[in-house]
Amino acid sequence: MTEAVSRPTLEAVAARAGVSRATVSRVVNGGDGVREPLAERVRRAVEELGYVPNQAARSLVTRRHDAVAVVIAEPEARVFADPFFALQLRGISKELTAHDNQLVLLLTEGRADHARVARYLAGGHVDGALVFSLHLDDPLPGLIHDAGLPTVFGGRPDWDEGTRAPLPGAVYVDCDNRGGARTAVRHLVGLGRRHIAHITGALDQTSAVDRFDGYRDVMADVHGSQDPSLVVESDFTPAGGERAMRELLARRPDVDAVFAANDLSALGALRVLRESGRRVPEDVAVVGFDDVMPVAEQADPPLTTVRQDIEEVGRLMARLLLQGLTGERGDPVAEDLARPGAGAPGTSPAGVILPTTLIRRASA
Repeated sequence: MTEAVSRPTLEAVAARAGVSRATVSRVVNGGDGVREPLAERVRRAVEELGYVPNQAARSLVTRRHDAVAVVIAEPEARVFADPFFALQLRGISKELTAHDNQLVLLLTEGRADHARVARYLAGGHVDGALVFSLHLDDPLPGLIHDAGLPTVFGGRPDWDEGTRAPLPGAVYVDCDNRGGARTAVRHLVGLGRRHIAHITGALDQTSAVDRFDGYRDVMADVHGSQDPSLVVESDFTPAGGERAMRELLARRPDVDAVFAANDLSALGALRVLRESGRRVPEDVAVVGFDDVMPVAEQADPPLTTVRQDIEEVGRLMARLLLQGLTGERGDPVAEDLARPGAGAPGTSPAGVILPTTLIRRASA
């Protein structure tokens, strides 16, 4: 057994620095009104004694917990199997760490978890929430709003289309899903492909809907309409991509190109094409979406895909939330979101849309 080591107290720091306890409290908690020579003495005493502020006591003074909840509306198995989520979490974590904030990860396995998450968020444990991978009609946004917690959403929310009332002050960050899909399909058209299929993502998510819409835009321009037999609904997973590709080959053996809604679906499609003896890209060209590493580069053949900066989406979500909590300015994007009317009640949420780029590799 080891004896408990007593932690240095605020009083000990005050005695070492030769100042009052109140002065130490103001310096430690980032308050104003302390002359720089005194503040420097306090900081030196803190370092010498190894003083660590009591977070509970500090929260009473600052009304901040220096913690942010990251809510992913997906089951655990999906989150830890898909590198997309790791990249977005890395961006969030980097930004929070740079501002000395803790990340609290909350996952929802199903509707039964929504009440649990809502209770935690309303319980005063965190300063704000970052929420992504929402599904249509998901109650989480309303529950979080009822908790009175500042929130930034990852991905265009479904209420942006008027399917439900927008949340006051809502802010979101997304990539140009529709424009990126158009670029992918135009690329396939430019290669001379005529029977271009689409493996969708889960169509209860706006990212999948937007990518499907981008595909339809180009097909309507080229052929006057979109052939429903060339579209199979999937779910953003490799297994879903495999199922969809098998269905496409059975239904339309003349397919000569595939635009998959994400890289994992494209990976599943590539496996089935290889098993069926179809050469990629000679017989069937394949384009994905996301440019998730190392999936895209290590695919066989390496995958042509639409790149979005997934890590940057996460970083920007965290930055916008922290700036909203502290009232800081300086980021041009945050300045734009602060414009009059942005996210006001009755208006569309303020959205930041990041650009996408086509990355050409061997699959198309």
